[in-house]
Amino acid sequence: MSDSVYAEARQRAFQGMEVAEYARLVPDRIAVLSPAGQLNYSELNAQANQVAHFLRAQGVAEGDKVALLCSNRLEFVVVRFATYRMGAVLTPVNWHLTGDEIAYIVDDCDAKVLFADIRVAESAVWAANNCSKLKTKVAIGGNLDDFLEWSGVLASYPTEDIENPSLGGMMLYTSGTTGRPKGVERKQPDARLVADMIAATINAFQFNPDSGTDLALTSGPLYHTGPFNLTMTFPIIAGIGTVLMDKWEPELTLQLIQKYQITHCFFVPTMFHRLLQLPESVRERYNISSLKFVLHSAAPCPVDIKQKMIDWWGPVIWEMMATTEGPGTLVSPQEWLAKPGTVGRPQPGQVKVLNDDGRELAPGEPGTLYWINPPNSRFAYYKDADKTAANTRDGYFTAGDIGYLDEDGYLFLTGRSADLIIAGGVNIYPQEIDDLILQHPAVADVACVGIPNSEWGEEIKAVVELHSGYPKSTSTAEAILQFAHQRLAKQKWPRSIDFVSVLPRTETGKVLRRQVRDRYWNQD
Repeated sequence: MSDSVYAEARQRAFQGMEVAEYARLVPDRIAVLSPAGQLNYSELNAQANQVAHFLRAQGVAEGDKVALLCSNRLEFVVVRFATYRMGAVLTPVNWHLTGDEIAYIVDDCDAKVLFADIRVAESAVWAANNCSKLKTKVAIGGNLDDFLEWSGVLASYPTEDIENPSLGGMMLYTSGTTGRPKGVERKQPDARLVADMIAATINAFQFNPDSGTDLALTSGPLYHTGPFNLTMTFPIIAGIGTVLMDKWEPELTLQLIQKYQITHCFFVPTMFHRLLQLPESVRERYNISSLKFVLHSAAPCPVDIKQKMIDWWGPVIWEMMATTEGPGTLVSPQEWLAKPGTVGRPQPGQVKVLNDDGRELAPGEPGTLYWINPPNSRFAYYKDADKTAANTRDGYFTAGDIGYLDEDGYLFLTGRSADLIIAGGVNIYPQEIDDLILQHPAVADVACVGIPNSEWGEEIKAVVELHSGYPKSTSTAEAILQFAHQRLAKQKWPRSIDFVSVLPRTETGKVLRRQVRDRYWNQD
């Protein structure tokens, strides 16, 4: 990474004001481009200031929470950089959730202000009406009853840089094994240390702000930590800008890479799978030679799929293994080609592989992965000390992944907690689905598990015990599925049901979900 432009902007990184510096240094450079328009750094800085002034006028102070329910729009980016410079904590909310699910997150995070996209008007209004702590609601893209309107907010406040800026944060929500999602609250380290960590990340991702030609592509939803950080936040504060996709489509991705000479992308393995399904004639139609750093994460990538992508795009495909809760690994294409299947080489002491008794395992022995939880940026589940304690051990935490370190210190994943389903790169914990299905009068007990799906990695299957008197029939299965589909966000829908006489249980009656899951993964 070159030093000159970013070196000046970095001087204000500890205040979250890099965008303000780029507005001074390269005001006309594109910061964000979308199907609905674009903002250069001068315009992004001006609008971020207007929103920050507005939030302060609403009583939002340093450390206060702001919720954002928005698709991949320019306004999402503006709100992100408004809160980033005023010390507020932003919680992006998955806009595919139901009104009840949205309301829970907005209320649980103690948001004072909600910005909501009219694209999900019904869910947004329902959620806002059921969040007693909300003080202010702003509609993005149009009008909603009892909401302020975005353009009016901008028109009422100045574009000048705010006084006394301070670095803000974010609190993402991850689904919980006990049903409701939990906020991942991270202790904010010294702001200058944060600036140093961001600079190291920018360097690792090979951004070159001085070229004036580097540009990232945001292919996934911005409420997801990968696109939020890796192709939106980091590129913009590195001075290279990003192109937002409203909805991911494989051929459109190739079109945009060629049209804008994209240099940096982020994908999940499902996207690789769908790109490879394009006819050869379509794949050969587009020039993707501008790519220099393609990152994938969020779910395990089959070795053959990644090898085919490298054969097509060249050795530009990097892999990150990380969690919402904390650190992870980064592996170069060259390292991966030497050790196919590895997710990287952790720093010494960064990860431990433990058995169920907490004993550290030797190289080659699979166990639960525990990552260091450093005191200067330690995470905790918001309002859930019990869950935090259950997932931590002696300064390390686990997200339930199973893997091993080889003799050279490279990490390989072999599985994960049966309480986690990854479908299309989205983490889904099944307890919430179980709890909902149990409300159906025919269901005595249920265990939802992930089963193999060639495109999405996994899909959700509900394994059901019925009450006596209900037939194990197609009509019963369809009734239960319809019941679930009417009450859950689409990404949480079970796709099929199997009936069993008895679910496997422990002596205390707890369902052995792993045994249920293994039945579908151990088939020849």
